[in-house]
Amino acid sequence: MTINADAQELAALRSLSASIGRDPHLTQAAGGNTSLKAGDTLWIKASGTWLKDALAEDIMVPVAIPPLIRAVEQRDPAADQPQGFAVEALNARKLRPSIETTVHALMPQRVVLHVHCVDTISLALQADCEAQVAKRLDGLEWAYVPYRRPGLPLAQGIAERLRPGVDVLILANHGLVVAAETVAGAEALLRRVTRFLARPPRKVAEPNLVALTALIGRSGYRLPADVEAHAVAIDPESCRMASGGSLYPDHVIFLGQGSVVARPGEDVMRVTERCGTAPVAILFPGLGVLMRGDASAGANAMQRCLADVTARVDVAAKLNYLTAAENDELINWDAEQYRQKLNAAGN
Repeated sequence: MTINADAQELAALRSLSASIGRDPHLTQAAGGNTSLKAGDTLWIKASGTWLKDALAEDIMVPVAIPPLIRAVEQRDPAADQPQGFAVEALNARKLRPSIETTVHALMPQRVVLHVHCVDTISLALQADCEAQVAKRLDGLEWAYVPYRRPGLPLAQGIAERLRPGVDVLILANHGLVVAAETVAGAEALLRRVTRFLARPPRKVAEPNLVALTALIGRSGYRLPADVEAHAVAIDPESCRMASGGSLYPDHVIFLGQGSVVARPGEDVMRVTERCGTAPVAILFPGLGVLMRGDASAGANAMQRCLADVTARVDVAAKLNYLTAAENDELINWDAEQYRQKLNAAGN
């Protein structure tokens, strides 16, 4: 493509990115990322930025593709630091490329969309994910990738599963990747796949705001930003799933490991005393959710995501939770600590 055509496609990608970022069923907070390959340069969303801001801010970072691909093929730890491959002359804001840069570089198509679609995640948590997806995506070229930490390990996991023609990836405990040669093609494929994977949430009662307000006391906690976030505590099945541990990476990054569920008779102060710390969020079964007063916008978005995801999971399904080692790996990873810093700053 010509330089002018690349510029047009990048403009189209920014518009699509903003649209995706405004849909909480497709991505939340700083999660998800999009990219465009222009020659040997990969333009990808910056770490810690929000897709919804793609038109209002310059959030795309240029990365040199050939040396990054070589690093991935050689299993070079440098590939886990994509900022080392940024084209600084074109990176005016000195932003870090997304932690998923290796995933985008590895896909052969020019346009790659990675979203944390709640319908996809709800399937990707289930032990029978492959069988369930196979029924829904029959006729498409897709691949299932077992859970790996985002970054180089995930890229290596994808490389092991890629086949010629594959343009859809289901990432266990993580999300969805679609790829095409044009932005329009990628958008059409995204809409098609998410339509095939869609399933209705369980219906729940309204939150008990009076009871929740009484539980706050002088704790400094507050109601979540989105009323939809309460559903995970109101629906018994969703609450059970959430209480089992961490379900996907961004939950760990924005909310901490697992979910804290109040016991009968506990208010906020008693929960924090029992935990020895003040959780970012507390689930009060049958009533709703309370958020710590300093919870960031990202944390609020992820609390709603938890409700949206668990409401769609089959109640009889066996779930795959992140292990203690996988939780620790995320929390202590430099790239995620950087995202946490940006998340706290943005509040």
